[in-house]
Amino acid sequence: MSVLDVVALQLAAKPGDVTGNVERLLAALRTQCAGADLVVTPELVTTGYDLAMIDQRGAELAEPLDGPTVTAVAEEATRLGTTVVLGLLERDGDALYDTAVVVVPDGTVHPFRKTHLYPPERLRFAAGETLLTVDTPAGRLGPLICFEHAFPELASTLALAGAQILVIPSAVPFGYEYLLTLRTRARAQDNQVFAVACNLTGDDYCGRSLIVDPRGEVLAEADTQETVLRARVDLAAIARERDREPALGLRRDELYRADAVNTANSVPGGQR
Repeated sequence: MSVLDVVALQLAAKPGDVTGNVERLLAALRTQCAGADLVVTPELVTTGYDLAMIDQRGAELAEPLDGPTVTAVAEEATRLGTTVVLGLLERDGDALYDTAVVVVPDGTVHPFRKTHLYPPERLRFAAGETLLTVDTPAGRLGPLICFEHAFPELASTLALAGAQILVIPSAVPFGYEYLLTLRTRARAQDNQVFAVACNLTGDDYCGRSLIVDPRGEVLAEADTQETVLRARVDLAAIARERDREPALGLRRDELYRADAVNTANSVPGGQR
């Protein structure tokens, strides 16, 4: 499938109210996302992104990948024929992970655990150790989570592994909107891929989810309210744009190391 109907499901999440948050998510999938090939949800949409709350109740609220929330979302994805990217507080043994679960319409689930944790998160979450691409009916997806869009190397690695759409569940607060919008556009244009950044809204979170094409141009952008943001994307645009600007194929990885940089000293006497 080349042309896809893509949705960023921008929702608020009440901290600690897993039952209510999941019910609202499932209702939105049923009533507002019919016909979509891909739906991306915000970061930690099941629990809300509230680190103080997670300190107190994280072990209680987190779920394993075979828990009730992933099971319910997988059933809905199968019924709708839609690939869903779910932001989940995952529990595996004693460890908590900030996870994006790619749920494919055949019911299989593919977890990506956030690998690059924002400094306050390092006290609460274990870090994932691998990147992921997932072949789905909605193209090959490359998940990143929020802060990870600050690292160009991650997006380029996913693109080199064949990712066609970067899917980015996020919880970007007010005051940092520019990081969400600028970095999402940059990572798409850097690698000539599509990017779908779906952000939390409500209370501290700024919304402003966006869907971006391989030229870095915004196809759809939300405001600060809950919304179902939709765009049609044509995966064939990736090859067209890479023909125009073949940067990804001309990388020289052997130069991208600090010890490969020659440092010239033009200060008299070698002093600075």
